Amino acid sequence: MTTSHLEHVEHSHVHGEGCGHVGVPHSDHVDYVHDGHLHREHDGHFDECEPSGHTEHDAHDHAHGDGCGHVAVPHADHVDYVHDGHRHASHDGHYDEH
Repeated sequence: MTTSHLEHVEHSHVHGEGCGHVGVPHSDHVDYVHDGHLHREHDGHFDECEPSGHTEHDAHDHAHGDGCGHVAVPHADHVDYVHDGHRHASHDGHYDEH
C-alpha cells in the first residue's frame, strides 16, 4: 500500500513526543491524530497520511469494535483500529488498510 503525498498546508504545530496529540505507530513512521485526520512528518513538513487507493486487508478474521483490544483512532468519518503496525478500517463487509 502506498500513501499519497498530500502536504498539510499551514501546519505550524510540530508533532512529536509530548505535543498533546495521540501518536499512532504506522508502518515505518508515527502518525499524529489532529483535527480528525492523521499527520506524519515528511521532509521537514507534515503530510496527511492517507492511502492512495482501496487496499483490502486479506484474511482478516478478527472483528474490530468496542472491547476488541486494539487502539481505536478517529479518522475523518470513521474509526481506524491499530493492528500489527497498521490501521484497519471497516468497509463494505471487510477491512481496508489505512
